[in-house]
Amino acid sequence: MAHPVIKFGTDGWRGVIASDFTFENVRTAATAVAAYLRAQKDPAQAAEKGICIGYDSRFLSEAFARACAEVVAATGIPVALSKEITPTPALSFGVRGRGAAGGIMITSSHNPAQWNGVKYKAWFGGSGSPKIIAEIESYLGQAVPKAASAAAIEEVDFIAPYMEAIEKFADLDLIAKSGFKFGIDSMYGAGRELLAGIFTRIGVEFVQIRGNVDPLFPGINPEPIEPNIRALGEAVVANKCDAGLCTDGDADRIGAVDEHGEFVDPHKIFSVLLSWVLKYKGWPGDVTRAFNTTKMLDRICAKYGRKLHEHGIGFKYVVDFMQQGEILMGGEESGGIGFQRHLPERDGLLNALLLANVMAEEKKTLGQLVADLQAEYGEHQYGRIDLHIADELKNSAIARAKALQAGDAAFAGMPILRVEMLDGVKFYLDNPEAKSKPNAAETWLLLRASGTEPLMRIYSESCSKESVAKLLEAAKKFALDQ
Repeated sequence: MAHPVIKFGTDGWRGVIASDFTFENVRTAATAVAAYLRAQKDPAQAAEKGICIGYDSRFLSEAFARACAEVVAATGIPVALSKEITPTPALSFGVRGRGAAGGIMITSSHNPAQWNGVKYKAWFGGSGSPKIIAEIESYLGQAVPKAASAAAIEEVDFIAPYMEAIEKFADLDLIAKSGFKFGIDSMYGAGRELLAGIFTRIGVEFVQIRGNVDPLFPGINPEPIEPNIRALGEAVVANKCDAGLCTDGDADRIGAVDEHGEFVDPHKIFSVLLSWVLKYKGWPGDVTRAFNTTKMLDRICAKYGRKLHEHGIGFKYVVDFMQQGEILMGGEESGGIGFQRHLPERDGLLNALLLANVMAEEKKTLGQLVADLQAEYGEHQYGRIDLHIADELKNSAIARAKALQAGDAAFAGMPILRVEMLDGVKFYLDNPEAKSKPNAAETWLLLRASGTEPLMRIYSESCSKESVAKLLEAAKKFALDQ
């Protein structure tokens, strides 16, 4: 049934602490999860297998997690509750490793400090599919009978087995011998000290910033993009590092800066990792990418003869593909990248290690790796702006965008070549600048309304930074003009 406050978006439910993210509503969400599990006939999701619950560094996350644990345990479902602040991928790894029926992660990922949220992880160790999330939502507001006696709540360490797994996945010996120096930034979040611990043990030189836990995330939103990542760029330049590696609030997303302190967007990170895997590893499987990610990935896949699948926005769609067939890797625009052979889950800490691995293998700085990609596959520049606007204005803009057709010159004077509506409204544009550049990137612009917030996101990719800026400004004007 519909709930007036709780609505699961692309990766769970988020809300403002003490406004809509209250203990009452968190318990309602936990009750729906318990009801869902108790209704399952699939042995993999049998309620008696129990549930794993973790939490990040946000204000009251531990207390919200314990409230969830108490609600679920009261229905007779055993709970493994994290004994400390835990990265989301570590919780997901624990769900699969322990053979649990599912998992709850208390986190609002990269949102501002006043937000918190509930993510649901399925038995396979990844985000619940759209079907699973819809089923959980259908139980919102329904009561679940309490058991004669509550099930046990066991406090467990999800971090140690997870760290062992990612250390085996990357080539630490190669990284140790590389001689590269790294900047590390966990943005006051759940990734605290974990990369630093690995580098300390293997003898890799590094400089760390924002490695302490602070639920206020002072001065930033814990999202590894500009401008939040600028402090890492400054630290990298000041300390003569070869790259800066950054994880978001719950450490499932990756961000980076090059040796010059310049932001390396998640599309370039995805492209660097994909190119390396196909060149050196030869692991089997197709590749997936979200509707708002770079078309450079298409060109890399074409070179190596790999099939590429485009899907909706949200990592749960990547997980869907990973459940259906053999997928090498999949990812989304916001820095969520996952490898099926590790876990059907995005993992910022693993991807930070793998970036160091690529640099060590290629014997190149991160900036050199990106420059090589741009030279081979054509210059691809990317930009995004978030418009915090009322729902009425947001919905009006999307309706007007849907009315545009091929041939209309709606954005920065560029004629529309075609329109796609897989997730939002995406325009491919006839950019005169591209005609003068060999192997130029396709020019596109995407308008997408958030389903859970008064927010519209605008994305663009083109063959120059100037072109992207021009298109984003034109789209912003289009959205705000009535």
